[in-house]
Amino acid sequence: MQSVRRIASDIVDREGGYVDDPHDPGGATNHGVTIHTMRRLGLDLDGDGTVDADDVRALPRDRAVEIFIEHYYRGPGIGLLPEALQPSVFDMYVNSGSNAVRILQELLRDMGLEIAVDGVIGPQTARAAFAAEARAPDHMVDAYGIARRNFYYRLADRRPASRRYARRRDGGKGGWIRRAEAFIDPRYHLSAEQHRERTAAWD
Repeated sequence: MQSVRRIASDIVDREGGYVDDPHDPGGATNHGVTIHTMRRLGLDLDGDGTVDADDVRALPRDRAVEIFIEHYYRGPGIGLLPEALQPSVFDMYVNSGSNAVRILQELLRDMGLEIAVDGVIGPQTARAAFAAEARAPDHMVDAYGIARRNFYYRLADRRPASRRYARRRDGGKGGWIRRAEAFIDPRYHLSAEQHRERTAAWD
């Protein structure tokens, strides 16, 4: 497996620079770190007594990498999972918080493992993840990536404002779907036609 720092650096690359999209509930974001995260961590970088968009703009890339490692990898305990699963779950945790763990827990339940779906990685979730990997060592990463892709589609089904992240204006795959499929073997990627069929009801 790549080093955790390398994975975090790749996440920062995927997230890009400063944006403040009114359709994104994350608000002002830089290198993938939202203003809400910076307020929670008390990162008043310009020392003016408030954490605002100016602080988000001032966030250095290296600091974003450190935030992801400390609060999105070590904090939720992603290192307790099988190594093969860690990159995708880590990336998803940055993108969608504890939903990353719930997706995994629901997948494990679908595989017949008794486990709570609470968004927390504890001993039970870790044991179940290793048991599932032992049962299907060549399929767990793809299965998680597919479940993650389905999560994005369902979210866009429910929240029209988010559809722009799942489908481009030309009807192609949006950033969410491409991001999920970056962790899935190409043989399980949806074709352009399958993607259009899946999103046809959004028209």
